[in-house]
Amino acid sequence: MSTSSASLPGGTRNLGDLTITRFGFGAMQLAGPWVMGPPADRGGALAVLRAAVDLGITHIDTSDAYGPRITNELIREALRPYPGSLHIVTKVGANRDAQGGWPTARRPEDLRQQVQENLQTLGVEALDLVNLRMGNAEGPQQGSLSQAFETLVEMQQAGLIRHLGVSNVTAEQVTEAQGVAPIACVQNMYNLAHRHDDDLIDRLDAEGVAYAPFFPLGGFSPLQSSALSAVAGRLEATPMSVALAWLLQRSPNILLIPGTSKTAHLRENVAGAGLTLSSTDVAELDAISS
Repeated sequence: MSTSSASLPGGTRNLGDLTITRFGFGAMQLAGPWVMGPPADRGGALAVLRAAVDLGITHIDTSDAYGPRITNELIREALRPYPGSLHIVTKVGANRDAQGGWPTARRPEDLRQQVQENLQTLGVEALDLVNLRMGNAEGPQQGSLSQAFETLVEMQQAGLIRHLGVSNVTAEQVTEAQGVAPIACVQNMYNLAHRHDDDLIDRLDAEGVAYAPFFPLGGFSPLQSSALSAVAGRLEATPMSVALAWLLQRSPNILLIPGTSKTAHLRENVAGAGLTLSSTDVAELDAISS
């Protein structure tokens, strides 16, 4: 039985004409090791996607580069025909190589192909939101995104994309993209220990633009901090629950997209993010930033 999205931590937020839950689901971990190949437990991967929708989540983050194609194929198998309330966010700008790398693919022809591949593997006529991935595996890199972003705008005008965003970008690149067309979301690495985007988050909140932190729990190396453990101990919660709750309380424009391949872990994440942190808790957690 489906749960109302109103009961999810953080409630909902509008992305243009889309209403999504602030607590979403990141599909990257549904692929195999290092985001390559199929999952060891395909049935479990399908089950966690269905559980996310049953919990009321209306925001799933994915990419055709995950697998590649694996997570989008799983999403289609598990959830199509898609509920009208469900919105899928994908990204383009990188491919995968045989070694598991993420080579840049931002030429106009690359981006057009990636958009078409996302449409086909998800089985939709238009993509709800497409993020242009910049930088590389090391993080954002300086450089212009105008040509690549203009290519996505052309596909938006053709009706293939509803909303646009940018990912793995500098604040200057956000400004550059906004000079080309409106953006609905920025997706960068951000968590308790990596807070280089504090000023950008505040700026985007004032502008009505959402911010979705990837690796909200530290990525392939989970967050570890004595302060985080101390706050979690006082609240009788897990450190990861506290980290998610802190993100939701950090700013109203933050969207959570934690990933997992386990249904039980998904439910733990949802419950944990609903913690209420006191001003003392927040002050201790804020001091973690490196």
